[in-house]
Amino acid sequence: MTRIVKVKTGSIFEEKASYSRIVAVDNWIYVSNTAGRNPQTKQIPEDVAEQTRQVFANIEAALAAVDASLADVVMSRVFIQEPKDTETVMAIIGEKFRGINPATTVTCPPLGSTVYKVELEVTAYRGAGAAEVEEITIAL
Repeated sequence: MTRIVKVKTGSIFEEKASYSRIVAVDNWIYVSNTAGRNPQTKQIPEDVAEQTRQVFANIEAALAAVDASLADVVMSRVFIQEPKDTETVMAIIGEKFRGINPATTVTCPPLGSTVYKVELEVTAYRGAGAAEVEEITIAL
């Protein structure tokens, strides 16, 4: 029987828009677009690098709630408000996902507020971090 777990973090936006931070369907884990707001202080760092690190802290805490980690991420979608911040954000993405190497989409659309410099959405599969991986390189 399919098991669905929905995780809320107490964000006012989750309540207003009626969504969950995470919906886990069996081993598939879908993490909503996540910003860099510190859940304790409710503050958002102005620095794009600090904001990106907070985004990861938020996602890692949410994944831990369903017994998963960044190692289980198989897809990421990165939303960067200003194209000029792409190199900074992607350097941190590279640090956090080094060795995990999920499929990734990067785009620079307007975000819900100009205070958000970066948001990240991920899809994970519980146990993927422990799975045997075959890497194939092709020339395009």
